[in-house]
Amino acid sequence: MSGALSYYSGLAAEEQVARRYEDAGGQISAHRWRGRFGGEIDLIARDGDTVIFVEVKKSRSHARAADRLSPRQMQRICVSAQEYLARFPAPANCNRKVRFDLALVDAQGQIRILENAYFGM
Repeated sequence: MSGALSYYSGLAAEEQVARRYEDAGGQISAHRWRGRFGGEIDLIARDGDTVIFVEVKKSRSHARAADRLSPRQMQRICVSAQEYLARFPAPANCNRKVRFDLALVDAQGQIRILENAYFGM
Protein backbone atom coordinates (compact mmCIF):
# COMPACT_ATOMS: atom_id res chain seq x y z
CA MET A 1 0.00 0.00 0.00
CA SER A 2 1.41 3.41 -0.94
CA GLY A 3 2.12 6.03 1.71
CA ALA A 4 -0.80 8.30 0.82
CA LEU A 5 -3.25 5.41 0.44
CA SER A 6 -2.13 3.96 3.76
CA TYR A 7 -2.49 7.37 5.46
CA TYR A 8 -6.06 7.92 4.21
CA SER A 9 -7.01 4.33 4.92
CA GLY A 10 -5.82 4.85 8.51
CA LEU A 11 -7.83 8.08 8.82
CA ALA A 12 -10.95 6.28 7.57
CA ALA A 13 -10.41 3.46 10.08
CA GLU A 14 -10.03 5.98 12.91
CA GLU A 15 -13.30 7.66 11.90
CA GLN A 16 -15.09 4.29 11.85
CA VAL A 17 -13.79 3.49 15.33
CA ALA A 18 -14.71 6.96 16.64
CA ARG A 19 -18.29 6.41 15.42
CA ARG A 20 -18.37 3.04 17.18
CA TYR A 21 -17.42 4.66 20.51
CA GLU A 22 -19.97 7.46 19.97
CA ASP A 23 -22.70 4.96 19.04
CA ALA A 24 -22.00 3.19 22.34
CA GLY A 25 -22.55 6.45 24.24
CA GLY A 26 -18.96 7.64 24.52
CA GLN A 27 -17.60 11.03 23.59
CA ILE A 28 -14.49 11.62 21.49
CA SER A 29 -12.28 14.20 23.21
CA ALA A 30 -9.43 14.21 20.70
CA HIS A 31 -8.31 12.80 17.36
CA ARG A 32 -4.60 12.20 16.77
CA TRP A 33 -3.54 13.92 19.99
CA ARG A 34 0.20 14.53 19.99
CA GLY A 35 2.23 15.01 23.12
CA ARG A 36 5.43 17.04 23.35
CA PHE A 37 7.55 13.91 23.61
CA GLY A 38 6.72 12.47 20.20
CA GLY A 39 3.89 10.08 20.91
CA GLU A 40 0.54 10.27 19.18
CA ILE A 41 -2.73 8.88 20.46
CA ASP A 42 -5.19 8.05 17.67
CA LEU A 43 -8.35 8.67 19.70
CA ILE A 44 -9.13 9.80 23.21
CA ALA A 45 -12.64 8.93 24.28
CA ARG A 46 -14.63 9.42 27.45
CA ASP A 47 -17.21 7.09 28.89
CA GLY A 48 -18.51 8.60 32.11
CA ASP A 49 -15.50 9.00 34.44
CA THR A 50 -13.30 6.78 32.24
CA VAL A 51 -10.73 8.24 29.86
CA ILE A 52 -10.02 5.78 27.04
CA PHE A 53 -6.84 6.00 25.01
CA VAL A 54 -7.43 4.18 21.73
CA GLU A 55 -4.81 2.92 19.30
CA VAL A 56 -6.33 2.05 15.92
CA LYS A 57 -4.65 -0.54 13.70
CA LYS A 58 -5.85 -1.49 10.22
CA SER A 59 -4.67 -4.47 8.20
CA ARG A 60 -6.01 -7.35 6.12
CA SER A 61 -7.06 -9.25 9.23
CA HIS A 62 -7.55 -8.46 12.90
CA ALA A 63 -4.60 -10.69 13.79
CA ARG A 64 -2.28 -8.86 11.40
CA ALA A 65 -3.52 -5.52 12.73
CA ALA A 66 -2.84 -6.58 16.33
CA ASP A 67 0.69 -7.65 15.41
CA ARG A 68 1.42 -4.09 14.29
CA LEU A 69 1.37 -2.69 17.87
CA SER A 70 4.91 -2.83 19.23
CA PRO A 71 6.04 -2.56 22.86
CA ARG A 72 7.94 0.61 21.94
CA GLN A 73 4.79 2.17 20.50
CA MET A 74 2.82 1.19 23.61
CA GLN A 75 5.45 2.95 25.73
CA ARG A 76 5.21 6.14 23.64
CA ILE A 77 1.42 6.07 23.91
CA CYS A 78 1.66 5.67 27.69
CA VAL A 79 4.03 8.64 27.99
CA SER A 80 1.64 10.74 25.89
CA ALA A 81 -1.32 9.55 27.96
CA GLN A 82 0.43 10.64 31.16
CA GLU A 83 1.09 14.05 29.59
CA TYR A 84 -2.56 14.34 28.51
CA LEU A 85 -3.82 13.48 32.00
CA ALA A 86 -1.44 16.02 33.55
CA ARG A 87 -2.61 18.76 31.15
CA PHE A 88 -6.29 17.99 31.71
CA PRO A 89 -6.64 16.97 35.36
CA ALA A 90 -9.89 15.54 36.65
CA PRO A 91 -12.13 17.71 38.82
CA ALA A 92 -11.68 17.14 42.55
CA ASN A 93 -15.00 15.30 42.83
CA CYS A 94 -14.26 12.92 39.93
CA ASN A 95 -13.00 9.39 40.39
CA ARG A 96 -11.34 9.18 36.97
CA LYS A 97 -10.40 5.82 35.54
CA VAL A 98 -8.05 5.19 32.63
CA ARG A 99 -8.24 2.49 29.98
CA PHE A 100 -6.08 1.61 26.97
CA ASP A 101 -7.98 0.02 24.10
CA LEU A 102 -6.73 -1.45 20.85
CA ALA A 103 -9.18 -1.09 17.96
CA LEU A 104 -8.56 -3.49 15.08
CA VAL A 105 -10.03 -2.88 11.63
CA ASP A 106 -9.78 -5.54 8.93
CA ALA A 107 -9.90 -5.17 5.14
CA GLN A 108 -13.69 -5.59 5.13
CA GLY A 109 -14.12 -2.75 7.64
CA GLN A 110 -15.03 -5.06 10.52
CA ILE A 111 -14.03 -3.53 13.87
CA ARG A 112 -12.89 -5.45 16.91
CA ILE A 113 -12.15 -3.48 20.08
CA LEU A 114 -9.92 -5.01 22.72
CA GLU A 115 -10.67 -3.16 25.95
CA ASN A 116 -7.78 -2.87 28.41
CA ALA A 117 -5.54 -4.26 25.68
CA TYR A 118 -2.43 -3.31 27.60
CA PHE A 119 -1.58 -1.73 30.88
CA GLY A 120 0.74 1.22 30.71
CA MET A 121 0.02 3.05 33.89
